[in-house]
Amino acid sequence: MKKLLIAGYADSTLNYQNAFQRLGASFDTLPPKAPGHTSDQRPTAPPLSLPRLSYCPFDYDGLVLPGGGDIAPALFGAANEGSRDIDEQLDCLQLRTLRDFIQAEKPVLGICKGLQIINVHFGGTIIQDLPEHSQLVHAYAAPEEACPPQQDKDMCHKMPIVRKNGDKIHPTKAAGGTFPERLYGSAPTTNSAHHQGVGTVGDGLLVAQYSHDFVIEAMYHEHLPILGVQWHPERMCFEYADIRMEDGAVLLQYFLSLL
Repeated sequence: MKKLLIAGYADSTLNYQNAFQRLGASFDTLPPKAPGHTSDQRPTAPPLSLPRLSYCPFDYDGLVLPGGGDIAPALFGAANEGSRDIDEQLDCLQLRTLRDFIQAEKPVLGICKGLQIINVHFGGTIIQDLPEHSQLVHAYAAPEEACPPQQDKDMCHKMPIVRKNGDKIHPTKAAGGTFPERLYGSAPTTNSAHHQGVGTVGDGLLVAQYSHDFVIEAMYHEHLPILGVQWHPERMCFEYADIRMEDGAVLLQYFLSLL
């Protein structure tokens, strides 16, 4: 059985855990996030210091960098221009863990924020707040905006469909010969729930997929077994499967085949 490190908090990666478990993989996660406290409450003990944690890549077959909040802009040399929900300790741990797995030549899959972590590691930048017209396609939407299911995902054109969980379904284009094209064809329909995107592409990374507004949807490394998607395959399979978009289990199974 293949064993993964899912480099996110145990209590915020349940969808990833469930999907990989159904595909026959085992995994470890980070401990639950230490509870916060208000300014007038002093913690009885210092919170968990995530940077002190370390994971030996040789204990695992691969690394999964899950979705989450925004990356601290200082980590890609920028001032804050729209980033929010930042957990810099987690960012640093994920970047250090990614470095260790790369050095060990272990396969890596980045999902949403995970794709952006990969890009930052290789010297790329982040668009901290997508333009309004792009956020209409990609940003999380309130569940009350959800659209009823259609009979065919081909009915999803340029404007996205909003799912009950806030994901937006929209078409993309995949570059010929890349992993999204091999798995899903030249025009995969995927989901989105993000307000940021890849800016300058990091060294050695190649774009594999993009949306109609040219937001990057997938990348891979030209030499290393590293790939990432801006969408959420763990919310496109099993109980989250939807005829209006692709089956995310296909991508997750493909990643497991690389291990």
